Amino acid sequence: MQATVRPVLLLLLFAVISACSTAPKPGSAGKWVGHKEAGQASYYADRFQNRKTASGELYKAGRKTAAHRTLPFGSQVKVTNVRNGKSVVVRINDRGPFVRGRVIDLSRSAFASIGDVSAGLLNVRIEVIR
Repeated sequence: MQATVRPVLLLLLFAVISACSTAPKPGSAGKWVGHKEAGQASYYADRFQNRKTASGELYKAGRKTAAHRTLPFGSQVKVTNVRNGKSVVVRINDRGPFVRGRVIDLSRSAFASIGDVSAGLLNVRIEVIR
């Protein structure tokens, strides 16, 4: 009996974990327009250049892209540095950041367009615009 219980429990555990997923459902991108968050932004280290992102495309430091934990890939997000008011629009193509307090990981060029990369972190507001 124990041999049949273990696979059933594993299947049940997998079903529960899958149901708790926060990944957006296909076709839900329009529902995110207007979504706002505030927190810290970081940027990708140089070692990630040309590595695959969660969407499958390669990370390029010169492109205006970003990682967010839940927004659909392809979402356009306006990121504003709250200290100087500068903004940049990025496209979500990766997942992360997975550090408390951080709401978005920006490509190096996106981060540099709104703040000094030597700072490492910026306080930002983000808004999904498309």
